[in-house]
Amino acid sequence: MELLFLGTSAGTPTKSRNVTGLALRKVDAKPWILVDCGEATQHRILRAPISLHRLQAICITHLHGDHCYGLPGLLASASLMGRTAPLTIIGPKELPEWVRITLQLTQVTLGYELDFIDVASLTAPVALDDFLVSTIPLSHRVACFAYQFVETYVLRKLDKAKLLADGIESGEVWGQLLRGETATFPDGRIINSESSREAYLLPTRPPHTVIIAGDNDNPALLAHSAQSAQLLVHEATYTQDIADKVGAEAQHSSAKMIAEFAQAVALPNLILTHFSPRYRNGGKGHTIHEIEQEARQHYGGTLFLAQDLALYYLDNSGKLSKRDARG
Repeated sequence: MELLFLGTSAGTPTKSRNVTGLALRKVDAKPWILVDCGEATQHRILRAPISLHRLQAICITHLHGDHCYGLPGLLASASLMGRTAPLTIIGPKELPEWVRITLQLTQVTLGYELDFIDVASLTAPVALDDFLVSTIPLSHRVACFAYQFVETYVLRKLDKAKLLADGIESGEVWGQLLRGETATFPDGRIINSESSREAYLLPTRPPHTVIIAGDNDNPALLAHSAQSAQLLVHEATYTQDIADKVGAEAQHSSAKMIAEFAQAVALPNLILTHFSPRYRNGGKGHTIHEIEQEARQHYGGTLFLAQDLALYYLDNSGKLSKRDARG
């Protein structure tokens, strides 16, 4: 999987950070999913190797402006660019009415259908091309959710024992099964469907799970899901000293809180994001280094502090790495 951050600032943008937006897709795949759509997300997309035509779904964690104010403009731009394919939007139940009124009052007619799904009503995962999407309620000032993405397909290998047991010796038929081609068995059976091929194929590894959380002051709510996840993306709006000064009413996590949680559940990879604008990249005052330093004191896994237009790869072995994705 790959994750491309389109914005990593909390509340308001800074000179180097836009407000929240994150693109997720399988490596080398064209369809992609947008998680949150803060103001100017579409400007970031112009500098990224993704297209609004291939956007498959939008997942909105909650209805605070820094997570959704960019949505009407992005939808309108997609229509002006000629999009005709339907678009799935998962989010709070109030979201469809807000989008409808905004588009109506600004006289925008979309050239494609919107399929809204109430995030709170989901009783089963939503099946997209490459992922099964489910949700986890969080703790914030408004209804807020995390999205869990589980791969629907991983590389397969031949079940050699089953093939041999069925009298199918190594040869061209084995290669045809691996390549997804029609195969004719010695007994005359023709294997030409995905389901019939799958009977002779085994996954090379379990599917990977990534959790992308909205704003949340109680990481323990993710404990059950995080135990099977390879990666968690979570806010670290403050360091603990600033969080104490701001007070509990803000309902955000500190770097210390989320790092301690990730360590406790043995999470292998953690990306922190949604940083207060008070933390600068350098110079006087508070810097982003303080958040990183605090997190590393409490977490020993692979840690990244998200940067705008940075691309993070989760490879087949579950190792997380980073590179720049600026267009």
